[in-house]
Amino acid sequence: MAHSIFTDTSAWYAYIDKGDADHVSAVNIVQTLSGPLITSNYIFDEILTLAKMRLGPDIAAVFGEKLWNQEITSLVRVTDRDETEAWNIFLKYKDKGFSFTDCTSFALMERLGISTAFAFDRHFSQYGQFVVIPST
Repeated sequence: MAHSIFTDTSAWYAYIDKGDADHVSAVNIVQTLSGPLITSNYIFDEILTLAKMRLGPDIAAVFGEKLWNQEITSLVRVTDRDETEAWNIFLKYKDKGFSFTDCTSFALMERLGISTAFAFDRHFSQYGQFVVIPST
């Protein structure tokens, strides 16, 4: 999975919300990325909840099916080890606005050797370990 690209909630949301300021960019990026997309079960939870709240249950369900059936991404589960590492990251970077889900993403990426994140969330750049698409 060395060339895989981890996809964050911020990227998925921009991709599905036509009214989002980053929508066109997100669609173009998904269409042109060379590596396979990876996302986590924590991101799955977060994007479905956000989409349902902001865009409605039908849009959330349709998009959720694509993620669940791994049509547009590989869905990888956060492990117990990832959660422990995420907790350590969460405590270490108390001064940052990282959510626990962000920290699980960082831990999972490190475990799988994924060096690129597709995100419109500045937290991936702040963490400083990854290349972020689009560059900020």
